[in-house]
Amino acid sequence: MVDDEVLDAWFCREVLPLERALTAFIRRNWRVEAEIMDLRQDVYERALSGAASGLPARASAYVYTIARNHLITVARRQQIVPIDLVADIESLPIDADPLSPERHASGREELRRVQAGLDRLPPRCREILALRKIEGLSSKEVAKRLGVGVDAVDHQTSKGMRALADFMLGGEGRIARRAPRRQRERSEEA
Repeated sequence: MVDDEVLDAWFCREVLPLERALTAFIRRNWRVEAEIMDLRQDVYERALSGAASGLPARASAYVYTIARNHLITVARRQQIVPIDLVADIESLPIDADPLSPERHASGREELRRVQAGLDRLPPRCREILALRKIEGLSSKEVAKRLGVGVDAVDHQTSKGMRALADFMLGGEGRIARRAPRRQRERSEEA
């Protein structure tokens, strides 16, 4: 753990001189001008909290790596549309959708089918799928949040997506469960 005074001195000596170049880097890689200063502050915050456990040897590389990773994370999260926001599409004014009435109705019906498919999943699988595919969390983040292993998250995500695809294609949308080992062994012997 780095002493606060040492950390502050490091930040002023190594990171603050990068401010102009860091701002230019963020501006080149981000499309919304109004968010640039907030993003820079986020990078500073992450740099300080990360350096608290040990000062990096090369502050410049450290800060730019944090900035790049943060921009990627923010961009990825902004591309995700919450399903409950989309589910409320019926409350939008009619002229807000330039699509034909048929396509509009078809889209609403598909959304209802997705929701019905999600509702058919077991609660844990549904929760994992929502965190992974709707909220956009990584397997590692979901595993940490739910207190399960990353392999379990990946397994449940895979099973849930297969069941949801099956449901959307007209199937029952049930997760296929393997028979217990003894039962499989008996059926193989017969």
